[in-house]
Amino acid sequence: MEVNMTAKEVMTAISQLQTQGENLSKKKVKQNHPDLMRHALHYFPDWNSAVDKSNLA
Repeated sequence: MEVNMTAKEVMTAISQLQTQGENLSKKKVKQNHPDLMRHALHYFPDWNSAVDKSNLA
């Protein structure tokens, strides 16, 4: 897998989705934003950790 997003970019993208009111469930993000999911799982142990970190950033 080619990683072309940084961890910060992943957190920013998650925050933007949340601001837009999108469903952040793992299933929905995997369907609608598969690249974001792949990158998040590259940097974080699981999807929930990525969402938690993006809320703190």
